[in-house]
Amino acid sequence: MWALRVWWVLLGTLGAGSAQLLFQKFPVVLMDRCNSSVVIPCIVTNLQLNNTRQMFIRWKLDGYDFFAFDGFEQPVKINKNSTFQSAEFACLPKLAIGIASLTLSRNEAIPGNYSCEVVESNREGVTTIELKQVTNPWFEPVENVLIILTMVLAAIFYWTQLGVVATKYDISLLKKISLIIAGLVVTVAVVIGCVLLIPDGFEMSNQVGLGFIVLPAVLLVPLLYILLDSVFEKPPSFAVVLIVLKALGYVIAVTGFAMSVSACPPLQAPVIVSGLAIIDLVAVIALAYVIIIGSNFKDHQPPRKAVEEPLNDAKGVMLE
Repeated sequence: MWALRVWWVLLGTLGAGSAQLLFQKFPVVLMDRCNSSVVIPCIVTNLQLNNTRQMFIRWKLDGYDFFAFDGFEQPVKINKNSTFQSAEFACLPKLAIGIASLTLSRNEAIPGNYSCEVVESNREGVTTIELKQVTNPWFEPVENVLIILTMVLAAIFYWTQLGVVATKYDISLLKKISLIIAGLVVTVAVVIGCVLLIPDGFEMSNQVGLGFIVLPAVLLVPLLYILLDSVFEKPPSFAVVLIVLKALGYVIAVTGFAMSVSACPPLQAPVIVSGLAIIDLVAVIALAYVIIIGSNFKDHQPPRKAVEEPLNDAKGVMLE
């Protein structure tokens, strides 16, 4: 009698086990700003019938139904709640072998506890997966700092160049005002760009901030030409080389911007930094060139008025 009771207990245990569907464990799924969509896994490991017409699947978020599949009635039934209109099976053809994973768009994926309930004939089971949203920066912190720092330095170097040229060389008031207004445009754009780029995340504001930092740098190329033209009556070949290098730095920075603005994570941040660094380097060299060579040039060149007066006197003598 005792042996018979043990036998029935074992049969009961095995019967209960056969009625329970087992799942591959995925306790936590992480979602960051770079995800356009998220897959919440639900994989049954011990299906027997492998027939979707014998299956019923229900997804819940924190206990509330939002997605269901009934093999007898219709392939997919979505709750009318508009919050989960993007919900669909990650791979519908693999549903028969137990892959009932769900995909959601990033905008509709709400952090919380998702439960996947699967029924196959008279067997059932449920698994719970927690979806967590993590906040990662769009750029790496070092890249963010370098992009902001290089453009801030570019603005500072420009104002330093303008101050040196305006105080040491004779330029018209109208040109000074024009150079100041152009510098203010670049500076304000840099400030706005920094404010928008600093917060973490891959949002439209971050992309706009990067544009405000990189794109207005194009003004620094003609501004350098105007400053050098104010120092030299005819800019020397080396000054022309500096202008070309500055334009090249801008082209590199814009290329990196175009390749990074819609990418997450942006893989071409070093290209942006390299381009802006070239702009800074050229600004430093141009500043030293104006201070050293420009001063010598000015000391060795007679004033235009002093040259013109003897010529006019000589013309008067010849007419007499």
